[in-house]
Amino acid sequence: MSTQYAIKDLERLSGIKAHTLRIWEQRYGILKPERTDTNIRYYTSDDLKKILNISLLNNNGFKISKIAKLPDEEIIKQVQSILNNYNKESDQIDNLVLCMMEMNEPKFEKIISNCIIHFGFESTIEKIVFPFLRQIGNMWQVGIVNPAQEHFISNLVRQKLIVGIDGLFPEPLANPKTFLLYLPDNELHELGLLYCHFLIKSKGHKCLYLGQSVSFNDLVSVSHITPPDAIVTTFTNRFENISIQEYINNMSTSFPNSSIMVSGRVFFDENEPIELPKNVILFESHEQFKNVLQSVNFVFNVYKPN
Repeated sequence: MSTQYAIKDLERLSGIKAHTLRIWEQRYGILKPERTDTNIRYYTSDDLKKILNISLLNNNGFKISKIAKLPDEEIIKQVQSILNNYNKESDQIDNLVLCMMEMNEPKFEKIISNCIIHFGFESTIEKIVFPFLRQIGNMWQVGIVNPAQEHFISNLVRQKLIVGIDGLFPEPLANPKTFLLYLPDNELHELGLLYCHFLIKSKGHKCLYLGQSVSFNDLVSVSHITPPDAIVTTFTNRFENISIQEYINNMSTSFPNSSIMVSGRVFFDENEPIELPKNVILFESHEQFKNVLQSVNFVFNVYKPN
């Protein structure tokens, strides 16, 4: 059975208000919804693709009255012309949504590669890929995207990040710092952490990347082999047997000479505020993370135990 979308789904994905979509539908006949056996209106994947294309044209100066007169083939042609110019990063996000819906890996590869050429790797990841992933998350929450589609895209993005990391050959620093990057137990969403790896390596620092779901004991064992100057991690979910506050306190105590850089939505829950020890630094975005890395002396040894 093909996917069925309500008009609110089209609103979420295209950014065009449902009220506006209804007006366009009535006035210009742009969309022609079908009906279920119980007479409920719905839209198809083709309808969604069309409205995404129309949204892109409209956002680039095309009046809806003009778009309505264009045959579908001409709409696609005009859209491709805009996308091929690579004038705005945001234009490519809708294009990636279509890739995900079609499970079209070659098209995804082409879009990302061309974006990197035109905008650079960092801008592509920060202004196109991450906003696109946030949009996928919103789509997943309302049931528009299934887990297979999300995993498909996540793995493609992961590959791009790893290739970007491997391709870095920065000028060596006279006194590089050692960063240990990991995700705690049962944390599997590592794309943000991989990008931190890229940013750290691009500045000439050393990285120990442990990846997903690392136990606290294993983290301590690794630090005994190579003591890190900084530890970077992300918390997406809360733990079952220990609070985030207790975990952070344990990190601060176990690594008193390391700067501990943390991020994740659990730190911004107003219902359960978390108090950060002196050697723990919270960053909300990769832009903040980059600002810390740009600091001349960074924040190493900000806290010395008595």
